[in-house]
Amino acid sequence: MIEVDAAQSDHGILGMPPVQFLREYWQKKPLLVRNAFPAFESPIQPEDLAGLACEEGALARIVRHDHADDTWQLETGPFPEEKFPDMPHQDWTLLVQDVDKWDADVRALFNDFPFLPRWRMDDIMVSFAAPGGSVGAHIDNYDVFLLQGVGHRRWQIDTRANPDETYRDDVPLRLLKHFKPNHDWVLGPGDMLYIPPGVPHHGTAEDACLTISVGLRAPSSAELLEHYADSLTFDADERIRYGDGDIALPKDVNEIDEAALDRALAALNQLRLSGRDELGEWFGRFISAYRVAEGQAPSPADATGRDIIASLQADETWLRHPYSRMAWRRMGDGAMLFVNGAAFPAAVADARLIAAAELLDAALPAALTAKGRELLQALADGGHYQPDDIPEDDAEA
Repeated sequence: MIEVDAAQSDHGILGMPPVQFLREYWQKKPLLVRNAFPAFESPIQPEDLAGLACEEGALARIVRHDHADDTWQLETGPFPEEKFPDMPHQDWTLLVQDVDKWDADVRALFNDFPFLPRWRMDDIMVSFAAPGGSVGAHIDNYDVFLLQGVGHRRWQIDTRANPDETYRDDVPLRLLKHFKPNHDWVLGPGDMLYIPPGVPHHGTAEDACLTISVGLRAPSSAELLEHYADSLTFDADERIRYGDGDIALPKDVNEIDEAALDRALAALNQLRLSGRDELGEWFGRFISAYRVAEGQAPSPADATGRDIIASLQADETWLRHPYSRMAWRRMGDGAMLFVNGAAFPAAVADARLIAAAELLDAALPAALTAKGRELLQALADGGHYQPDDIPEDDAEA
């Protein structure tokens, strides 16, 4: 089964129990969910997306396809406002990443995916396509839920094992040279297609349409290794060295023998993180900072200098900075709260509450311990929260 109708079940956007989805589909095979969001009204409209693509700091691209000679053009934003009225009526696509960081209504869509760890969720990209618009057949190395917001888009996918991953070398995009789909659907508003990593897919606008992509990017082994090695290097004990006090008389003075390799491996093994807590702290720091846009992360310069606890207790509300990524882990009898690569010791209840709170009100400090309230103030002093009464333009990243 690769297609379900959520309107025929009582299991929400998946059309099946979440445990079944995780067992049978997650990172295994695609799933088309008709009516995942019944009577769906997109939280963002095409004109809003075009406006966002003109903002300084927006990660925007325009892809054009000339069908006559099969050529592709790629432009990167931000774009001048006068660009969009002059765009052709077909065969182009506007893509804007990190829309969840700019728009609270878009960001709220994350709440519809409680069956996945929040720290795994990377961003929500929104694309507008004129009729015929596409970004070509390609493969993503991350999980994505493609929610149709406005209009209709045709999706073609290839679910066969070992698909041809040869890429074209004549275009500015990473497009497949050969694409042979074995599934073909047209999605309307509220329909959603889940595509795991490694599945070739191709989307084409049937009419002027808008698609919302909830992406869950996972770090590659190279990214993990680089950060892990950096952490080990920073704390490396210079006294740990290659040693050969047990060396035997060499048969050939120029040969690197097996005993030498064993000694090198023994030295390296002494540098690894020794326990689960050390490993957990390294991973928490890494994953909470993963893919936070450079220059967009909160800093003390963003802090208001106000007493957040007193403000909340006075019935004011505060918002978490859209580029603040939080997660937590149990550590011994307590916990560690991870915020954009930093680690803060905390009680389990405090870490859980703070990591989950994006809209802060008087209920939060009332539920925190004294240490938890101190931590909340420290995070506010680091720019991770802003009062909800400041102008929207100033609050955006």
